[in-house]
Amino acid sequence: MDARRPFRICQYDPSWPTLADIFALDLRKLGNGVAAVHHIGSTAIPGLIARPVIDLLPVVDCMDWLDERRGRLETLGYEWLGENGIEGRRFGIGTGIGGIAVHAHFFKAGSPQIVRHLAFRDYLRVHPEWAIEYARQKLRAIEAANGDRHAYQAAKSEWMMTAEIHAMAWFSGSGQRW
Repeated sequence: MDARRPFRICQYDPSWPTLADIFALDLRKLGNGVAAVHHIGSTAIPGLIARPVIDLLPVVDCMDWLDERRGRLETLGYEWLGENGIEGRRFGIGTGIGGIAVHAHFFKAGSPQIVRHLAFRDYLRVHPEWAIEYARQKLRAIEAANGDRHAYQAAKSEWMMTAEIHAMAWFSGSGQRW
């Protein structure tokens, strides 16, 4: 992806969960190998500012099964980017609806990436003070990044790692399961 392609941060839009559900239904058209589709990322956290990108985490039974359906995913309007820097992931970018993009981060059932993403999402949902601080970090990062996506990610990465440690500790003691 082009690091200099313009991006913006928006106020939370209550239509994002509904859009996520619509996109998730589309991804389920790939077949029975899609075990679940989770809405993750900032648009999955009520009230949080976010880039207007719906991040989905489809869980698949088998990556070979998914790889064989690459053409079907592309027919659904997704650009296939393979692992795109994260081992064990398949990544696709969809055009979305009304200027809202959709990113699909496919992982095989049992991947620790699934727990990491869902624990972080749920931690911010039940700990609003962390969501508020995440919003502050995003605003600081976007200012420091001067329009560069990679610089934006890097500027908030230290805070994200700390938050993920808290989220995983909370998750391990919460009895939460998905």
